[in-house]
Amino acid sequence: MADRKVFSIKDLNRYIRMKLDSDTVLSDVWIRGEISNFTHHGSGHMYFTLKDESSRIKAIMFASHNQRLPFVPKEGSRVIARGNVTVYERDGQYQFYATHMQPDGIGSLYLAYEQLKKKLEQEGLFDQGRKRPLPRYPKCIGVVTSPTGAAVRDILITLHRRFPQVEIVLYPVLVQGKTAAPSIVKAIRNLNVIGEADVLIVGRGGGSLEELWAFNEEAVARAIAESDIPVISAVGHETDFTIADFAADLRAATPTAAAELAVPSSAELMSQLRQQQRLLRQGLQRRAQRGRERLDALRRSPALTNPRRPLLQHAQRLDMLQQRLTRALESKAARARDRQAVLHHRLERHSPREGVIAARQRAESAKRELAAAMRAAIGNKRARFAAELKALDALSPLKVMARGYSLVYDEKEQHLIKSLGEVQLGDLVVVKLADGQLDCQVWGMKEDAKEHGEGRSGTGV
Repeated sequence: MADRKVFSIKDLNRYIRMKLDSDTVLSDVWIRGEISNFTHHGSGHMYFTLKDESSRIKAIMFASHNQRLPFVPKEGSRVIARGNVTVYERDGQYQFYATHMQPDGIGSLYLAYEQLKKKLEQEGLFDQGRKRPLPRYPKCIGVVTSPTGAAVRDILITLHRRFPQVEIVLYPVLVQGKTAAPSIVKAIRNLNVIGEADVLIVGRGGGSLEELWAFNEEAVARAIAESDIPVISAVGHETDFTIADFAADLRAATPTAAAELAVPSSAELMSQLRQQQRLLRQGLQRRAQRGRERLDALRRSPALTNPRRPLLQHAQRLDMLQQRLTRALESKAARARDRQAVLHHRLERHSPREGVIAARQRAESAKRELAAAMRAAIGNKRARFAAELKALDALSPLKVMARGYSLVYDEKEQHLIKSLGEVQLGDLVVVKLADGQLDCQVWGMKEDAKEHGEGRSGTGV
């Protein structure tokens, strides 16, 4: 027991996975089966089981691979899938990892066709508003088809017969098999890059659904829709439609019909041209005839046979109008002179000269009255001022001080001292006299005995 190697479950599953991954058959295998337990996860991955009559295997298809599927897998669909078989280590269960998948059988092909048609239709790829008109007279036709077979021969013969002057660019492609769709897509894109063709014819001859399947591929439909050059689909089947027919700007039932739609008929154009020439010649002849008839009528007209007669009539009318104008101007001038005389007379009667003289006299009289009133008012004001000044002088404290009285102020001369209570011994005071002032200091105070009883005494100032 000590010599034996014991694996963990994880190591054993990893070893089995490495063995399966190194197997050349299991690393790239195709299997056929029916889908069951199908789940399309929100992450985009598809989880399902592939089964046949006697067995089954779990399978997964990651979003990076299933985005390119030409159909939508469903429960019960029979498919052929390509991928590899390996072990999911966590569960110890082997699984099939699909990288490619396609419907199995004709019924599945129709299912894939309907699903893709519905998808592209919902995207608006088939809308009529996207369809572009074909040029009426193309100079160059691009043909995308197989270089062999009846289709290319019918297209070339029809183009040369109907419109020999048109240039043809043949881009040979595969029209059947797995590589047909990429070949057609490449041809459409390269012709757009070259830019010489005015119209592209893309198609092939008739065949079964499997043989025509390249024209039901999503890549081909998108290349046709993205083409800057108008595209005619020309797949040789009259009753059925391919996806390419819906995506193209115009659908033709056969390659021959596509060539007829691409170019006009030279014979018909020549016939139309001859008809237009006849109509133009007839129109010019009718116009020339009308011109001659009009010229003859003008030659016979009085204006050309006797051109002076209308001029004399106009000259006479001009003289009459001139006379009427002269009389009208003279009459208007006379009326204007009369009106001017009337207005002058009215203006003389209402002349403002006398009013101005009277106004000046009134102004001079008012001026004299105003001067007298001002002198009287000033005299009254002066007399009143002198009386008031005399009364004020009688009440002036200077008059009182001149009789021997004085005023006592505090040291800062801001407060008049009226009572002993407003000073203390030692305070500095200012005594105002009639002719000056004294700076004093209080050395003593004595109250009036009549007003304060016993009174206070101290040294004098």
